[in-house]
Amino acid sequence: MNRNELSLVALSGGADSVALLLILLRLGYSVEAVHCNFHLRGTESDRDENFAKELCDKLSVKLHLIHFETKTYAETHQVSIEMAARQLRYRYFLQLAKDIGAKCVCVAHHQDDAVETLLINLLRGTGIHGLTGIRPRNGQVVRPLLCVSRTEILEFLHDCSQDFMTDSTNLVPDVLRNKIRLQLLPLMESICPAVRKNLLATAHNMEESEKIYNHTMQEWLGQHVCNGTVSIEALLRLPSPASFLHEWLSPMGFTPAQTMQMTQCLNRKSGKVFSSATHEVLIDRNTILVQPKESEMKSMSIPEPGNYRYKDDMIFCVDVRVGAHISKDNNCASLNAGAILFPLTIRPAHVGDRFHPYGMEGSRLVSDYLTDLKLSLFDKRRQLVVTDATGLIIWIVGHRTSHPCRVTPDVSNTLILKIIKE
Repeated sequence: MNRNELSLVALSGGADSVALLLILLRLGYSVEAVHCNFHLRGTESDRDENFAKELCDKLSVKLHLIHFETKTYAETHQVSIEMAARQLRYRYFLQLAKDIGAKCVCVAHHQDDAVETLLINLLRGTGIHGLTGIRPRNGQVVRPLLCVSRTEILEFLHDCSQDFMTDSTNLVPDVLRNKIRLQLLPLMESICPAVRKNLLATAHNMEESEKIYNHTMQEWLGQHVCNGTVSIEALLRLPSPASFLHEWLSPMGFTPAQTMQMTQCLNRKSGKVFSSATHEVLIDRNTILVQPKESEMKSMSIPEPGNYRYKDDMIFCVDVRVGAHISKDNNCASLNAGAILFPLTIRPAHVGDRFHPYGMEGSRLVSDYLTDLKLSLFDKRRQLVVTDATGLIIWIVGHRTSHPCRVTPDVSNTLILKIIKE
């Protein structure tokens, strides 16, 4: 944070945010405040809004107000009220900061919040990242009060003769955080009075360990991930394949449960597919592959020679030339035009498709032919074929033409099919 650069302060009206605003002003920071009315506590929500207005008027601080229909948002997006409020406020904070030119968004989390968050993560099940507590900075969001306790904040406000609002919902042990604050931590303190201090020390130790973990993991990822693939043989030589998979794949939306399942499949039969909202992982022979989910491939009719855009990055060029012409380019097929009837169709390969490969005796299942080429399941799903009007597969695109449509020296015309990938 820079005193001369504008900072945005999240002002709920509670003790923590009020103290944060006062401290930043006393230290000479340039600030504006923002208050969110989530309409969750009836008149109490309006009371907090009015308090924020009066406080900012007294301090000559510009205040930005926003109203949210939080319950409607939670129902629409099927998330908890707590998560809905979090998503709404942080999305608005970051957009507002951008609009007014604020360099950061200051929120009033303190030491007690860090202790509670560590316990929440521990109870829900977490790894090394979840045991480091709350970070002082996360992108544009900064937390200047993480070095002080709730007790110190209240003492500061008392010394300033500054009042604040109390959120009554924080006094009821209903949600997990409230149960930890009101019930679990007091019980733990009765057993070990230094429990808060000890938990913060643990979080600090884990943060130091995390630095080593992150450094090692980045080295591993750089060494073993190549074009979205990882060798299973190399992966199994690492001290923790499960940790590697989690760090590699969690940014793509894969859950810890999924990466653990992948770990258990490493020595089993290939072909297992795992999906997140945006990506797919395939365990294929001795390789793990990951790719973004693709839109469904469709069929396209080619009524006559010409150039046809099959998709954004692929054009099919169809031409008829006099005499015999043979190309050795995998992206170009040479066929006997006299043996082929228009219209042609470009489509993905289907289960049960049969094909008579050039130079071979009899027909084969396309799936078996592609397996012999050692194509992955991902490649098989995106494999295109070209058929003529009778349904005969005349080209497995990029691989093999049809033997019955082969070009011989005595053909009158050659049908040229060519792919141009942009």
